[in-house]
Formats: sequence, structure tokens, C-alpha cells
Amino acid sequence: MTNRVVVGAQWGDEGKAKITDLLAQKADLIIRYQGGCNAGHTVVANNKTFKFHLIPSGILYKGKMCFIGAGTVILPEAFETEVKELIADGVDVSGLKINPLASITMPYHTEIDGYSESTATKGKIGTTKKGIGPTYTDKMGRIGLKIEDLYSQDALSEKLDIILPLKNKMLKEVYGLEPYSKECLLALCEKYAEIFKPYVCFDWQTVLEDAKRDGKAVLFEGAQGVMLDVDYGTYPFVTSSNPIGGGAATGSGYGPTMIDEVIGVAKAYVTRVGEGPFVTELKDETGDKIREIGHEFGVTTGRPRRCGWFDAVTMKYSVLVGGLTSLALTKIDVFDSFDEIKLCTAYKDTRNGNIYKHYPTDVFIHKYLEPVYETHKGWTEDITKIKEYDKLPENAKKYLARLEELLEIPISIVSVGPDREQTIFK
Repeated sequence: MTNRVVVGAQWGDEGKAKITDLLAQKADLIIRYQGGCNAGHTVVANNKTFKFHLIPSGILYKGKMCFIGAGTVILPEAFETEVKELIADGVDVSGLKINPLASITMPYHTEIDGYSESTATKGKIGTTKKGIGPTYTDKMGRIGLKIEDLYSQDALSEKLDIILPLKNKMLKEVYGLEPYSKECLLALCEKYAEIFKPYVCFDWQTVLEDAKRDGKAVLFEGAQGVMLDVDYGTYPFVTSSNPIGGGAATGSGYGPTMIDEVIGVAKAYVTRVGEGPFVTELKDETGDKIREIGHEFGVTTGRPRRCGWFDAVTMKYSVLVGGLTSLALTKIDVFDSFDEIKLCTAYKDTRNGNIYKHYPTDVFIHKYLEPVYETHKGWTEDITKIKEYDKLPENAKKYLARLEELLEIPISIVSVGPDREQTIFK
């Protein structure tokens, strides 16, 4: 069986959940490998809309095992809410598992995140204030708590004795926030242990080994997108983990030899939530039109997404660092009423006229860059009911062929609407 990684190829919000949901039909094991509840994935199934933040969207299929991997960070209250909502909607969550090595987002993480973002006068990142960044900071600083610590009183007590003096000093002296007592956190961790208890998989190594030995199909699900990768994205305007294809190996518990394909998901245009450079951003009526037709508002925050034309410069970069083997293109139907469509193939530096065909990683020069566009004719007809690639309008096929030519990878999936059925496998 083929093991696939689904990667956001832009700045997140590309429609990964729909693609993951479709590919999950043929997968036995779905693993979410990084990020936290700052991500929002929407799946429309059986005329019903499901919004996922942390739980793999493959949970909608019976008989699938859905793992939240060690590379994730989990806000207990958000996890509990999401599980309860799924159960209330009649979804069977018996296949949901959590790797005990996943990190816990504590109350002080959300406090620090909220304070840092709301008081920043310059260099605002645009976080969701869910505590994700501070949780990863503590993980890398080796003072974080993992799920498994909740079930060992010795480990939990010893870790809190190390963490609390450092964290309380920071809370009080840097942020002006109230410190925490050990008793308070022990009581809170006891509550967290009950929340996670039905789902923690302490024999995760055996489960993964068995799946590998039995040739089970594994689907690796990432959050956010390549351009938000902490190492390769528009740093510092990035997330705190590695959404790229390589992140699947570190965050899932499987090594890179388990990965056969990496499918990048991209919109037929580009959106971004939060701060940071965006060369093809449209701050005009065209951008507003894309936003309204595409319903471009954040799943987690509700914030209006910034919209712009497709950027082949960043996408070629995503193909390289993300390890993409093919592309799933979503929301091409948003262009059904457009007479013409623009496609960015390079950047021009307004200071000196230099042309960039490769992505310039120094984001602080991006304010001087302007997009170099190709203009393509639109198709001005409804494509939302088309089920075969050959039946797409000629101008739509020309647009897709040009993307393949620029990116040097095939487009394997074309989405022409939000429902599962509105998908063309090319």
C-alpha cells in the first residue's frame, strides 16, 4: 500500500482537510504529525460541515485508526471540546489515539501567548493566542510536560519542581502575570489525565510496528503550510513546527523510509491569515471578490483571510523544501466568473530592477518586491458539477497545464467545490 503525506503548500488554509478526508478512504492509519489547535480544517461530508482543529479528519470513516502524533501540542480543553462535538454529531471516536509523547499546552502558555501578542507594538506575528508557540518553546527548552507525565506522579512532581520556579519568575517579572502553585497544577493535571485517558496509546510502538509489518496504508496529515514552516517559511512570521513533508517523519513516529508520496495542497489563488509578507496580495475589489466567493475567513479565528493571485515563486520553493511529488489544487471554481486570471511567475525589486525567479528568503526585502504576472483567459462557466478532467473548459485546462509546467510536478487532484464528490482525480 502507498503511504502518503498531505502538506499545505502555501500559508495554510488550502483545503487540506478535504484532501485528507478523500485519501483517508484508502488509508488504514491516519497520523496528525505537528501543530496544535491553532489549525482549522473544514470537511463537508453528507451535506454536513465538520470543523477540525486537532483531531485527524479521517475520524469520519469507521474502522480507521487516527493518531495524534508526538510532534503535536495539545490544549486539553480544546481537545475535550472537539471530541464532545464529534460524539454529539454521531461520529465514532473509538479509533482515536494519542501518542503519550505529545506535549501539553498549559494555562500559562496561553497567558503568555495572549500577552505577547496583544502588547506587541512592533513585529506582531498574528498568532491565534492558543499557546502553541510558548508550548513549543518549553518543549525545545526541555521544560515541557508530555501526556505520559500525567500518569506518573513521580515524573510529574519532579518536573513541576523544575518548571515552576523558572516559569513563575518569568510570569511575574517579565509578563506581570500571577504565578502558579504546585498544588494548583497538580489538580489541573489530574483533570487532564481523565480527559486523555480513553485515548492515550501507551503501546504506540507496537501499533506502528504492526501497521508497518502488515503493509497498512498510512496517511500523514500536516497542519498549516510550507510557507509557515519554522525553518523554511517567512520567518519570523511562521508557526512553531515543521509542516513540510520531512516533519511527518519526526512528528509521527515513523522514519522517512515509510513515506512514498508527498501531496501538496494549494488553492488556485493564495490566502494568508495573520502578519507577514505576501507579494501577490490584492487589496482591491478583486481581492474582495475572491474572499467573498471563496468564503475566506479563518476556521479557528474567523478572521478575514488576505487574498491574492497564485504565486508560482513560493510554490516552486514549496515543491523543493516540502518534498512535493504532486499537487492537489483546490477552489479553482472560485474563478468561474472571472474574465481573466493572473499568475505570478517572478518578483521584481523596485529598488534596482532585479528579477527573482527563485524565492528570496530575506522577508524584510519583500516590501520592495512587486509581482511579475502572466494573464490567462477565464472560462466564465460553472465547473462545480464536472467530474472528469477532460470535460473541464479548455481555458481551465490551459491554466492547470501552465501550473504544471512552472512547478515541474503533476497536478493529481483538482477540487471544484467543497463536497467530497466535487473532486477530479487526474
